[in-house]
Amino acid sequence: MHGSTTPITRRLAHTAAAAALTLGGAALAGPAAADEAAIHYVALGDSFAAGAGIFPERDLDTCMRSQVDYPTLVAAQLHAGTFHDATCGGATLSNLYRPQPPVTGRGAASPPQLDAVTPDTTLVTMTMGGNDIGLAGQALHCFNALPQPFGRSCTAAFTAGGGDGMGDRLTALIPTYGRALDDIHARAPRATVVVVGYPTVSPPGGCPQQPVWPADVDYLRGVLDRLNDLLRTAAARHDARYVDTAAPSVGHDMCAAPAQQWVNGLIPSFGTPSIAPLHPNALGEQAMAREVVAALG
Repeated sequence: MHGSTTPITRRLAHTAAAAALTLGGAALAGPAAADEAAIHYVALGDSFAAGAGIFPERDLDTCMRSQVDYPTLVAAQLHAGTFHDATCGGATLSNLYRPQPPVTGRGAASPPQLDAVTPDTTLVTMTMGGNDIGLAGQALHCFNALPQPFGRSCTAAFTAGGGDGMGDRLTALIPTYGRALDDIHARAPRATVVVVGYPTVSPPGGCPQQPVWPADVDYLRGVLDRLNDLLRTAAARHDARYVDTAAPSVGHDMCAAPAQQWVNGLIPSFGTPSIAPLHPNALGEQAMAREVVAALG
């Protein structure tokens, strides 16, 4: 076990008397009771958590964090007493432990994300793992401007020689993810740790408006499903909660009508409020925030 991982709702129940006094009059609760009931929230993660490409951005040069990324929305909805958004575009699990160069090559490096987690932290969310297996970068290689049989299937490249390059990367990620969750618990023994999964990017077979062959879409869907399964299993084995965003985002993928899209396609649709291909837009970040808040009760 990794110390107490009491859910926020249970922890607040333990301080019901202080909460009741706060409702009746903040002065009666006193500073100590108010601080005990406060949520001290740290967000860890990659570009899906940082809201990369969604304007307005807070730090375009360093991490491309959006002012409306899902951690910021969660912090506001939970009325967090303190909030530290350590998410960063391009982050891998290694950036929990070591600085990350700025995404544009300008400015200072971002500190290790785990530096933000302290013994006072009571809530941690993390969306990470996609960059560790190179999922977004590999998906961009699946762009095919011409229909079959012209062009080249990215699935053929991933599975050349009868292997499964992406599957091998997933297998290698399993112990690394578990250690990361253990280290979060060690730094914040009383924190609720929430692993937030990745949303659905495409329906089976894709769609004509997105230049990806159906077989390649289905291969990438399978990889994303396996990644989410890995995150779910790691959370269960390491005293964390898993929040599924794949199921709620079905029908809101890159092939949906622009007003219903939560995820950009390889070619972002006009009218969606973000520019990063294969990443959540503002509606997607709102949906992810809703799922996290609902999971926390």
